[in-house]
Amino acid sequence: MTNTVTTEWKENMQFASDNPSGHSVLIDASEEHGGNSSGLTPKAMMLSSLAGCSGLDVVSFLKKMRAEVANFKIVVHGELTDEHPKYYHKVAVEYHFTGSDLQEDKINKAVNLSIEKYCGVMEMFRQFADVTTEVYLHKQ
Repeated sequence: MTNTVTTEWKENMQFASDNPSGHSVLIDASEEHGGNSSGLTPKAMMLSSLAGCSGLDVVSFLKKMRAEVANFKIVVHGELTDEHPKYYHKVAVEYHFTGSDLQEDKINKAVNLSIEKYCGVMEMFRQFADVTTEVYLHKQ
């Protein structure tokens, strides 16, 4: 399967990038790098892609397991190398679940299925970065 995106320059340092589903996202540089900060930076988008890929897996598995959570968020920390080309060499992924009756075993199973078997973006990151994961349960 091949995915194709088209990324078009809009103005200054801003680009619009489409998606095979037809949606688009803005990419821009920070003001310190000549942009207007009107979109995600490419490197930040990589971290968002990692969180989104794994998050979609986890939500799907939790639904199938009938494990309800009130809130779920993923926080990703990426550490860049000092030398150019700068890339993420260390990435920490935090899975935060909030609820009154969290089923820890099902939550851990859902996260593990994503990170060990199903999330292709996670596997891509492992090719160039040391990736660590942690699950946090927050009782309401």
